[in-house]
Amino acid sequence: MGWWLLARAGDVPLGEGRAFEVAGRTIALFHIAGQWHAIEDQCPHMGASLAAGYLEGCVVACPWHAWRFDLRDGSWCDNPRVKIDAFQLKVEGDQIWVELPGEPPGD
Repeated sequence: MGWWLLARAGDVPLGEGRAFEVAGRTIALFHIAGQWHAIEDQCPHMGASLAAGYLEGCVVACPWHAWRFDLRDGSWCDNPRVKIDAFQLKVEGDQIWVELPGEPPGD
């Protein structure tokens, strides 16, 4: 596992999400109430971008069919046994780092 630079704090306005490509994955990063959350960007139902979804607290609803996911652990709110990937983050200054398999280039 390694830490990859995902985004800068100014890239995601408070109360919104954005998608970022890193290490061959698309990750949805959300800025909620001063905290950061990252999940897999693709809804498992039909592939919509969750970064474009509707936020209510720590839950994002898919913009296509309203499947709801908890940003804290990636669980589907209607059946918590079903999950998408949720990622560990760390913030250093204005940089937001995500922990992913493999080693970032230059390490």
